[in-house]
Amino acid sequence: MEKIKLKILGISSTQSQIGSFALVLGEENGNRRLPIIIGTYEAQAIALEIENIKPNRPMTHDLIVSIAKTFGLELEEVIISDLKEGIFYSRLIMRAENESLEIDARPSDAIAIAVRFKVPIYTYDFILQEAGIILKESEVGPSSEELQSKFSKEPYSGKPSEYTSKEEYIKFLNRKIKEAIQQENYEEAARLRDEISRLNSPSQS
Repeated sequence: MEKIKLKILGISSTQSQIGSFALVLGEENGNRRLPIIIGTYEAQAIALEIENIKPNRPMTHDLIVSIAKTFGLELEEVIISDLKEGIFYSRLIMRAENESLEIDARPSDAIAIAVRFKVPIYTYDFILQEAGIILKESEVGPSSEELQSKFSKEPYSGKPSEYTSKEEYIKFLNRKIKEAIQQENYEEAARLRDEISRLNSPSQS
């Protein structure tokens, strides 16, 4: 079957399942969207890597990547391969020397690993036909380049009054990011990082 390349469009909380998130994937050369419900931990693992926030200690998916590379395993691609009774299935396509390996994995874990290896994500047309939806771009949230999720949605509001210049305030925020990462408070680190991005945007100049 011909594979269809997907890109991550966004992560948003769900109203139907408390503590769950909708990971929205879109076909690269089309307008079909594939929403997959994932857990909080997996949503955080994907968001942190996309937002380039490095935890103070390796998360489970970071550990998996380190082990794989230590033993000469490279991930080539991830395929969301099947859909049965509303449950998605996926495979990690890995290579060890000249041998190709296929490993079953939950899509949420597979994608968290894929973004760390920086490899493509694929699916098949029958899955998009069965579970895909067609939405306008404005309805699926931001693109992967400007991904917003629960972990970086609200602007930071902890600006102390003594910082009067933008440059001093940004230095303060960078220190707070380091503190948040050391405390493994990744939600706060993401919020602080987004505040710095907002301050550095042309509209704030």
